[in-house]
Amino acid sequence: MSLLTALSCALLACAALTAAHWASRRVDGLGRPRSFPMWSIAFLVIVALAAAIPGARRRTQEHRLTSVATRLVGHHVQVHCQSTASALVDAGAELGFVKYDQDGIPEPRTLLKREPCADLRDYVSGNKRHPSLNQIIAVHVLTHEAMHMRGETNEAVAECEAMQRDALTAAMLGATPRQAAGLARSYWRAVYPDMPDDYRTSDCVPGGRLDEGLDTAPWGSAVT
Repeated sequence: MSLLTALSCALLACAALTAAHWASRRVDGLGRPRSFPMWSIAFLVIVALAAAIPGARRRTQEHRLTSVATRLVGHHVQVHCQSTASALVDAGAELGFVKYDQDGIPEPRTLLKREPCADLRDYVSGNKRHPSLNQIIAVHVLTHEAMHMRGETNEAVAECEAMQRDALTAAMLGATPRQAAGLARSYWRAVYPDMPDDYRTSDCVPGGRLDEGLDTAPWGSAVT
């Protein structure tokens, strides 16, 4: 449970306790009726609802991203977005990660950091014709982590597999085929060449060993 969700629950509990306290003592020591604490309870409820909104938005987004990742992986997986409270104490540079179990097998869940989740939210709500570089990267991060959840542990291979499916991810997030293909091509041309060495391989080229022949590849027929 996130900090804001816990705060929301605590405020609602306070509102309920305030109402219960009034109900048990409807008159004062002189026998006069005590007014219902409407304004105090209304304030607590309004603040509680405001605190609950970010968590509700995050859960709605997680449900959609989980659906996309599940289709990419081929079996049910989970996508979680980092909460604001967790982001404040997170010093890691990675944009997302998948944990491995004691046998070195990737777990069927991933955590996406706050920034890419925010960029994904902006991408979904935007017109998708001219996504920002951060939005392009965020779509790829979701695809990349899905490749890990599918079982690929090598970063360079997962990166290549993801690039060939970025257009599919974008389409599942609401992009048209042309917009999705453009996003995949933009990542391949503008981002991939500058990735660290352990994320790149000479086998990830048209006709290379890692070319799966997918139409959704940035060098495939879908982007010509």
